[in-house]
Amino acid sequence: MTIVANILLVAGLFFIVVSTYALFSMRDVYTRAHAVAKSETVGLILVFAGVFLRPEMNVNAYGRLAAVLIFALIANPTAVHALLRAAIRSGTEPWKVTGQAEADRELERYR
Repeated sequence: MTIVANILLVAGLFFIVVSTYALFSMRDVYTRAHAVAKSETVGLILVFAGVFLRPEMNVNAYGRLAAVLIFALIANPTAVHALLRAAIRSGTEPWKVTGQAEADRELERYR
């Protein structure tokens, strides 16, 4: 059982590391939020599943961990939704691929 718990913990940490990488490598707020929300939630579920299977856990800890997991599973998507809704309302535009001439015109507009 400990081996399965450790595998789940490592898999969860992998998803959290991928989430961190996505945060720094994506180009705009929309792709960053999507990538982070998905991989962070999966990583959180796997980490908690690994912790639940650890042999040193007791009955009281299961209840507290379940409460934290339920709160996180509700709060994470809700927070990402609120963040993206605020980005849309503030006028933040998604990143788009442009040609060199169009990029030069856009840069001239800001000078």
